[in-house]
Amino acid sequence: MGLEDYWGVGPKTSERLRDRLGEERAVEAIESADVRALTDAGITRGRATRILRRANADAGMDALATRDTREVYDDLLELAGNYALTGHAGDRIRVLTPLTSRESIESRLDAVEAARDAWTGLDDEGRATVVAAFDAYDAADGTERAAVDAALALREAGLDGATFDTLGEIDPDAIWAAATALGDVTADGVAEGADDRLDDLRARLDDARDLEDSAFDVLDDVRGAGVRDLSDFRHAFADYVASETHLSRSAVEEAAPEDAHDAADFASTTLRALVDDLERRVTERAGEVEADLRASIADARDDVDRAVAAVDDVAFDLSLARFAADHDLIRPVVGGDGLAVEGACNPFLADPDPVNYAVGDHDCSPPAGDRVAVLTGANSGGKTTLLETCCAVALLAAMGLPVPADRAEVGFFDSIVFHRRHASFNAGVLESTLKSIVPPLTDGGRTLMLVDEFEAITEPGRAADLLNGLVELTVDRGALGVYVTHLADDLSPLPESARIDGIFAEGLTAELDLRVDYQPRFGTVGKSTPEFIVSRLVANADDRGERSGFERLAAAVGEEAVQATLADAWE
Repeated sequence: MGLEDYWGVGPKTSERLRDRLGEERAVEAIESADVRALTDAGITRGRATRILRRANADAGMDALATRDTREVYDDLLELAGNYALTGHAGDRIRVLTPLTSRESIESRLDAVEAARDAWTGLDDEGRATVVAAFDAYDAADGTERAAVDAALALREAGLDGATFDTLGEIDPDAIWAAATALGDVTADGVAEGADDRLDDLRARLDDARDLEDSAFDVLDDVRGAGVRDLSDFRHAFADYVASETHLSRSAVEEAAPEDAHDAADFASTTLRALVDDLERRVTERAGEVEADLRASIADARDDVDRAVAAVDDVAFDLSLARFAADHDLIRPVVGGDGLAVEGACNPFLADPDPVNYAVGDHDCSPPAGDRVAVLTGANSGGKTTLLETCCAVALLAAMGLPVPADRAEVGFFDSIVFHRRHASFNAGVLESTLKSIVPPLTDGGRTLMLVDEFEAITEPGRAADLLNGLVELTVDRGALGVYVTHLADDLSPLPESARIDGIFAEGLTAELDLRVDYQPRFGTVGKSTPEFIVSRLVANADDRGERSGFERLAAAVGEEAVQATLADAWE
């Protein structure tokens, strides 16, 4: 597969990747979701992410049918990415996409569930060891030596092949030997400490170079020892150099020229010859040692490669496991013809209220069999939050990830249509909204519709007509849907497989916040209860004229109800 066969890789992008990475390495980076490699090659992070999301899951990305669906998808991956143990794991999380088969969904759920059990099974010390191992791996920029060290640390922390196959395939003894060899062979050659003989030769070479650089000082020191002629100088010089370099006196004499013109010529020529000889000996010894080290690495090459793969795979799985554990996510039942949750919580809220809700066929506690639910009720009652929760559950399940609920059954959807309330009342917004949400219903795939308040973009009477049409179209096309509206009383009789649910406000708290029962009541029209809002305005009004105005509104919505609300709040 060539570079330009990948979505988003045009002639300019492919040319840049070839120049910076080469064709083979660029293809490998795309296939392995290596965002860092693409950004290092000059591709922006956003574009790199889009390319990688489309690289192997074109049909999966098509499930994100609207801008609001894509925003929830992005937010979910950002949330999960916060738990990444390495930079590469974070990149892999950010390019997760909805999967296109039940088998692949179940496979990823298996992996995350097993990793979660492994993570939660570690004690605090074990978890700290794992985190430190990945931190060190990242700090070393993912080198082979860092990968081997991390793999060994993960095994020592208690992670093994029972959960992570790639860790189980590693021979610990082989990579122990490889770890030493990998640490001793660097980009600059053989590292210090790898071989005593090489270290000794390097030390002598450094001393000889120092003497060569300070040859005039050497002359002064030797002459100061009371030498009388060149013969005395030769002997004194050999003794001096031997003591400073730890070379034998005979080795220094062997390097000395026979025909030096004077003491200065003798000293500089001798020192140059010593440096040249030591450089040759260092190079030869370094070559011998490096050859032995690389042979050790070659013997363990398969295990080293397994360690590199294992560390990346385990970091990815454990990152998702940490996300699942921290948010109390559970494995959904995947398949069937419905979306049903018990105790579902919005993953983006700090302290969400759990709710039970469902459409379609399922075995959970909410009513089953209804293809469409029309959700009604109080302003600020959590209707949009419930839609967002349903969208998040559907998307997480589609990506093979656990979901925020006590129990969940999630069907397989070709399109997930989430449309938030957009407060713009004009024909252009209405047209763009309909063009966004209707085509997925008519494309022939399985669709989940989650649509919020049509009355915000057109007049109420027309909105009710459109909503009736959408409900009927959803049922006719075999789709599932939840539609939020305040116009339940204006709707025509709904199809038999549709129901109306309601969320109810129950009063004000002592702090005059709206008190809402966020659990929808099935088969019941919810009420907006404006008297609660007016009650709060009356209670908070400081200006006498302002208060008088709100009291007039209280009389309009029911003064007794307003007074009763305030009395209950201040009991």
